[in-house]
Amino acid sequence: MVWENQTFNSIFILLGIFNHSPTHTFLFSLVLGIFSVAFMENIAMVLLIYIDKQLHTPMYFLLSQLSLMDLMLICTTLPKMAFSYLSGKKSISLPGCGTQIFFYVSLLGAECFLLAVMAYDRYVAICHPLRYTILMNPKLCVFMTVASWTLGSLDGILVLAAVLSFSYCGSLEIHHFFCDVAALLPLSCTETSAFERLLLICCVVMLILPVSVITLSYSRVLRTVIHMGSGESRRKAFTTCSSHLSVVGLYYGAAMFMYMRPASKHTPDQDKMVSAFYTILTPMLNPLIYSLRNKEVFRALQKVLKKRKLI
Repeated sequence: MVWENQTFNSIFILLGIFNHSPTHTFLFSLVLGIFSVAFMENIAMVLLIYIDKQLHTPMYFLLSQLSLMDLMLICTTLPKMAFSYLSGKKSISLPGCGTQIFFYVSLLGAECFLLAVMAYDRYVAICHPLRYTILMNPKLCVFMTVASWTLGSLDGILVLAAVLSFSYCGSLEIHHFFCDVAALLPLSCTETSAFERLLLICCVVMLILPVSVITLSYSRVLRTVIHMGSGESRRKAFTTCSSHLSVVGLYYGAAMFMYMRPASKHTPDQDKMVSAFYTILTPMLNPLIYSLRNKEVFRALQKVLKKRKLI
């Protein structure tokens, strides 16, 4: 019991990703700028879809959930990193570490499933347009969205329970800018091989299954688009799907590189760079990809801006 209390009261040190050299100070300022842009973009996307009634469709509802997940993801990791860098206080308690892990893992998992739901939505819209309102009705859309959040949260609870059950000793320095599970495991005095196998199974479920759904959906979509008679319909379908595929490629590519490799292949610097890509850059790029290539979102934004000018 004493050992468990000592472990629960453990204080970790987040070594971070930047030092105070001129180059790293510039890079930190750049990351802070990207965070600010991503924060405002995703809030704007959620509010825009909520305000504009013409965007009250399954596709845009799912897009608003993606923006909400991205917003929560950057707020889980970046504020703590910025505070540690600016204040020099790099310590974080085990409960604080557990909180980061829970939200980080939950949001990553939920986003994996949501992207698969979005692929199914595009498949139904393009391959079965006449049955779209039946196959993708509001109740089913909400159900699949709630299921994505729930499955992601269950994964987060599972990982959090395991992390809090381990004992930690020796150097408590985490070679990362946030509490990532892969960076925390080497600090454990407990045997973690069984958990690592479980983690690999979770990664397979959270990554391979959604990717399979996405691949199957878009193979059907591609076949339908090729046989479309109207050039305008083909162009619109291609624009919508290419936006989604760009997001899928960015997200799953980085996630698979990070979590589907053997532990022996991981290096702290490499892990930090890849994590920075999909926790900082991807949340900024997602709204840009969807808004810049989507006339309906762009039109809704123009309408809101015109109303602001009239007030």
